Amino acid sequence: MNIIFQFIYSYLGTVAFGVITNIPRKALNVCGITGAIGWMIFILTRELETGDAFANFFSALCIGLLSIYFSRKKKMPTIIFNIPSLVPLVPGGPAYQAVRSFVLDNYISGLHSAMTVIMTAGSIAAGFMVTNMVEKLLKRMAVKRQQQL
Repeated sequence: MNIIFQFIYSYLGTVAFGVITNIPRKALNVCGITGAIGWMIFILTRELETGDAFANFFSALCIGLLSIYFSRKKKMPTIIFNIPSLVPLVPGGPAYQAVRSFVLDNYISGLHSAMTVIMTAGSIAAGFMVTNMVEKLLKRMAVKRQQQL
């Protein structure tokens, strides 16, 4: 039952952020699905005890690939699907804890939380970087295939 709530809340959070950022209405549902799938992949990968960094990387990679697929299907830019779908992965809690710890002069705890934020952000960025490379590779393969015909 918990997994159903996780899916619903991540869907709603993604759609709400999409509304705030004013993405087109016809992309809202797809963004919600992409964000919810990305969050489910994060939860399931973390359950395998692979670590948060790998879970963020893999879920960002899947969000990127789904965004490419839906952008082609809906004939819209990929960024419309990428940005709202990342909202469930953003490390807001650790970022808040890092700032709070630094303000309260607890520097060790603050550094620990800041490193968590940096690792999470780096993992998400690496996932999108790999997605970008895969997209370019697929475009090259499609161009070569068309040239052969």
